[in-house]
Amino acid sequence: RLTHSLEVAQIARTIARQLQLDEDLAEVLALAHDLGHSPFGHAGERALDSAMRAHGGFDHNAQSLRAVTSLERKYLGFDGLNLTWETLEGLAKHNGPISDPANAVSKVLRRLETWRSFDANRWPSAEAQVASLADDIAYLTHDIDDGLRARLITVDDLSIVALAGPHVRTAMAKARGRDEARIIYEVTRQMITGMIRDVVEESRVLLAALEPVSPDDIRGAGQATIAFSETSAKGVAELRTFMFEHVYRHPRVVRVMKDAEQIVADLFGLYSDFDNPAALPAAWVAVMKPLAPRAKARVAADYLAGQTDRYALDEHRRLFKATPELK
Repeated sequence: RLTHSLEVAQIARTIARQLQLDEDLAEVLALAHDLGHSPFGHAGERALDSAMRAHGGFDHNAQSLRAVTSLERKYLGFDGLNLTWETLEGLAKHNGPISDPANAVSKVLRRLETWRSFDANRWPSAEAQVASLADDIAYLTHDIDDGLRARLITVDDLSIVALAGPHVRTAMAKARGRDEARIIYEVTRQMITGMIRDVVEESRVLLAALEPVSPDDIRGAGQATIAFSETSAKGVAELRTFMFEHVYRHPRVVRVMKDAEQIVADLFGLYSDFDNPAALPAAWVAVMKPLAPRAKARVAADYLAGQTDRYALDEHRRLFKATPELK
């Protein structure tokens, strides 16, 4: 997740600079957008959401917001980090407006409304929109790289996908027998460059049509003002479909993700059982002890969500007799 967040931040800064936006805001939103992710990515999130179903569920975007507004405790005067409204708004709404009041992010935002309204139904800042698209660019290209190196897909498979095909053919023409690793790097590098260029060109057209004079004009536009072109948006959708069919649902990947989900479910079951307080550190036990069952479950989820993949595996090995290898 750290590598991914750094890649998103680099892409976000590049796009923001080209569009003359606030690069620092785009970067901080890119760096913070996955702070709430549980171990093992979306597989871990599914398992934790299922385990927390009776206690309000679990959503990594809502957890990111909770992390920076209440779980981080650095200051004597208040919980959370000392962040600007623009940062919190972008973190909450980087995927777009939140029209459903039952949305997990909406529930966290309501606790912040006493400070200032976040107007969840409006679009977020241009910088937040940049961070969201940078996320798409980073994870798709990185997953392609992983899929190629793990031999779940081949370069020939990728050549039939519209968004990747031209870059594959260009790389193969240049390669002249060079090693496969360089070909893979060239394909993903050119894909990133091409998608960035497309977002910048399309967004310049949208911004020119809107003629915003303040960030609020972006928020009130009623639609995204940072976007892929229609052609590239279709290409991204096709690429996602390709990745689901050939990588994300590959039997090897599905098997590993099922094992990862079981690890998260096992850990949550033990952490949320207050009859076995030795499973949690003493400081967390002290926090959990006076709480009602629903709040205790949330503390257990907070502790688990803050773990890295490696730490979760180590915890499972410490607390259980057998732990999957995730290979």
